[in-house]
Amino acid sequence: MGARRWWNWRLISKRATGALAVIGVGLYVLWPWLPGVHVPPTRSVVIYGFSILGEVMEEDVFPAFQEHWLDKTGERVEFILALGASGTITNLMIMGVPAEVAILSLELDAWRLVDAGVLPGPTWHELPHGGVVNRTPFVILVRPGNPESIEGFGDLSRPGVGVVHPDPLTSGGAQWAVVAEYGAALRETGDAEQAYARLLGIWRNVVAQAASARGARTQFESGFGDALITYEQEALRDLARGRLQVDIAYPESTIFSEHPVVVLERNIPPENRAVVQAFVDYLWSEEAQRKFVAHGFRSVYEELNEENPLFGHIPDGFLIEDFGGWREAKMEIVDGIWRDQVLREVGR
Repeated sequence: MGARRWWNWRLISKRATGALAVIGVGLYVLWPWLPGVHVPPTRSVVIYGFSILGEVMEEDVFPAFQEHWLDKTGERVEFILALGASGTITNLMIMGVPAEVAILSLELDAWRLVDAGVLPGPTWHELPHGGVVNRTPFVILVRPGNPESIEGFGDLSRPGVGVVHPDPLTSGGAQWAVVAEYGAALRETGDAEQAYARLLGIWRNVVAQAASARGARTQFESGFGDALITYEQEALRDLARGRLQVDIAYPESTIFSEHPVVVLERNIPPENRAVVQAFVDYLWSEEAQRKFVAHGFRSVYEELNEENPLFGHIPDGFLIEDFGGWREAKMEIVDGIWRDQVLREVGR
């Protein structure tokens, strides 16, 4: 008889536990609709970015800002991140995707948004540092041990060297690379004809292209070519995690790419304006800038760059403003020299 009572008590306990679980789930689901209960909304912010931003944003920048915003307002923030080649995401924004903030590979794409009426003008210039949120120099990735003895862009024009390159028709990183290749030669020689000859030699050796810098990296990792011209950050990202399968060659002279933030006011609903503004402001905080440095981007605050010992030394680093800014460089170098002369001569 005693055993029977013990069994019945256990059965009742199990049923009670199950009932409480069902009630708990029901209360969780119904909680926002119960009288007198206020649940802060979750804000959704749509961010578009060029291809190499994924890790730093998703692993560090977004979580840190979400925590700050929750502590400050009690609201949760959900980030919807879309990544791609800078030219591709710019095309999508021109077509009308609901991006609220974008981080682009180059300012030229921001100007395209102005020309298309997506932005009323160069509004990014009103942001800190003219809208530039981080930088990275262009370097050369080579096979382990550097079997081709590649030290600079000039070595990429030697016969027999296979070069992997993102496509300047779609990739902002590729356009930076073209200016790096031509500009470094021009600064080293002071001669436009020699600079053209180097650019032509490099492009005669291009064996694979991809729509984005990240896509070109994938091709290189798959075995194409002897060298890849890309962002330093692309290499340091893996080097910091102990999984880099290539070596890095630092050219004596190379360009530092600068990446602007644009805010698409017309896509921001009134209830999101405060959180979007706070997020944009946060990108230039020391905390966020340190996160960029930890992921291999160089900060706009030069003193913070000392915190990453992996950054290589560049004796002659230069900027796009040394060539009159992106609109002039695009017209004269990317279009006038690379597209209209080099591509025709190499038959692409």
